[in-house]
Amino acid sequence: MPVFMRQAMILAAGLGTRLKPLTDTMPKALVPVGGRPLLDINIRRLMAQGYDRFVVNIHHFAQQIIDYVKEQDYAPLVHFSDETAELLETGGGLKKAQRLFRDDAPILIHNVDILDNVNFDWLARQHQADEDAVLLVSRRQTKRYLLFDNAMRLMGWKNIETGEIKSPYEYVRRTGLSQHGEELNMFAFSGIHSFSPRLFPLMDRFPERFPIIDFYLSVCHRAPIVGVVKDDLRLMDVGKIETLDQADNFIQSL
Repeated sequence: MPVFMRQAMILAAGLGTRLKPLTDTMPKALVPVGGRPLLDINIRRLMAQGYDRFVVNIHHFAQQIIDYVKEQDYAPLVHFSDETAELLETGGGLKKAQRLFRDDAPILIHNVDILDNVNFDWLARQHQADEDAVLLVSRRQTKRYLLFDNAMRLMGWKNIETGEIKSPYEYVRRTGLSQHGEELNMFAFSGIHSFSPRLFPLMDRFPERFPIIDFYLSVCHRAPIVGVVKDDLRLMDVGKIETLDQADNFIQSL
């Protein structure tokens, strides 16, 4: 295994309602794909690419996840952030877990029910020392896009169906263009991103529960939030019962 100091947060607190009836008796993190729980698949992939500290947020059937991890060889590497009292969404969950991370190493954020073809060693190397967050994006078609300037710095968000634009920049909200009247680059967010612990103080004014994208859009004029494009990105959302067979095939194709 490569010798790095890399840390990751695996978002595993969701109810997994789309995976019912399986999630009536187990958390989505333990739903098996190819005979292995989703949590195990993600942790072992990251371990193989130099990650040695994992924070897992838990809510639905939390004790089952704790008991499962206790039996694994990577148990000493895993720390739990307890959200059993309330689900805190992607930003609030990260904010609550901040004491469990090292102070300096960027934090990879990954959903437990997402499978992908990302080389996380490559992604970690994209996070430069002067960048506060790196968002993995692609040219996938969607209704909602992140907006970037030509230097791939985050400028805003746009819903192409409604025309709604979110941005801390007034000229982007008004025109949908850059300060110099240029078209902004639109990319689809993968949900995978690298977060610098330097950003935690900027979360102080946020409530306990909030989405991480709302946070990024509120601070991107103050902190360098950038995008990195992976044109051959393949994502598999294991969020529905009917996708489980497809997920088995996806894992075998990686």
